[in-house]
Amino acid sequence: MKALVYTDVEELIYKEEKDPIEKVGESILKVHASGICGSDMHAYHGKDERRIPPLILGHEVSGKILNGIFKDKTAVLNPLITCGKCEYCLNGREHLCQDRVLLGMNRPHVRQGAFAEMITVPNQNIYEVPEKLNIKEAAVAEPTAVSLHAVLMAERSSKTSLPECRILVQGAGAIGLLCSLILSKIKGNNNITISDPNKLRLDECSKYVDAKFVGPKDKEVNTDGFDIVFDTVGLEISRQQAITVVKPGGIIIHIGLTQPSGQFNFRKATLQEVTFIGTYCYTNKDFENTIKILADKDLGDLNWIEYRDLKKGAEAFKQIHKGTCAAPKIVLLP
Repeated sequence: MKALVYTDVEELIYKEEKDPIEKVGESILKVHASGICGSDMHAYHGKDERRIPPLILGHEVSGKILNGIFKDKTAVLNPLITCGKCEYCLNGREHLCQDRVLLGMNRPHVRQGAFAEMITVPNQNIYEVPEKLNIKEAAVAEPTAVSLHAVLMAERSSKTSLPECRILVQGAGAIGLLCSLILSKIKGNNNITISDPNKLRLDECSKYVDAKFVGPKDKEVNTDGFDIVFDTVGLEISRQQAITVVKPGGIIIHIGLTQPSGQFNFRKATLQEVTFIGTYCYTNKDFENTIKILADKDLGDLNWIEYRDLKKGAEAFKQIHKGTCAAPKIVLLP
């Protein structure tokens, strides 16, 4: 099969790879679509110790099952593989499993990813795609589930109902846009500000969600101004801004993973009872609900997805790296 292989820092090569081998309890998916995630970019930059070259990246994936109990079914894969036995897995919090691994990782276990013509996955991670959901659009189920889980975390923690909150979303990538769409179209909030230094992305996102679109240094992003801040960037500078602009008693939902550490105003967080919540993924239930949300078109049309050929994936990574890409999400097609 052909695959886009991460071979070194900022280097991807489209080349021939071995076909996946059939395993007991697993099925092989013929990939129809696979999305580029921010964590794939972290690996591309050599900043992810869980993804070491050579490796096939990619975990946002949909396609057709070639063998096993789901043979000939169109499916989307939940890329989060867990042990199924620990206290978290047995209590509906499998996303916190200490033995979890994602497709497109080789630490702590090797799992080749979806930037390829085929991929193998455990049967319990296979979800059938409803007929009314486009198979290519189904590939964004994973980032949508991440965003849904983040919004639900904020909703459970907020003393103010979500429609009444003033909300800042830092970052106009897929997670930022999806959080905003869920907040607006499902939760009924019409007081969202989205900030990003990439004006191309802001302009693109403005076509799909009712919000204010500004640069990170805009006066709209004011001190003590927001009930909830969603940091989908994860830079030290975005965290510093988040704690500056969140209100006393407010909430920071930290989703981004770009920089793992840095300075943070713990004094304000302590004196003003700011709630800081880290969230990385989602539960199986979130993933199931996400498929229904996408199938029912609850988030509107998904024309903000840009589709490109897998063999041209290296160029897509370069454009995302340089900030010259307007699309919040690029999905690769084998």
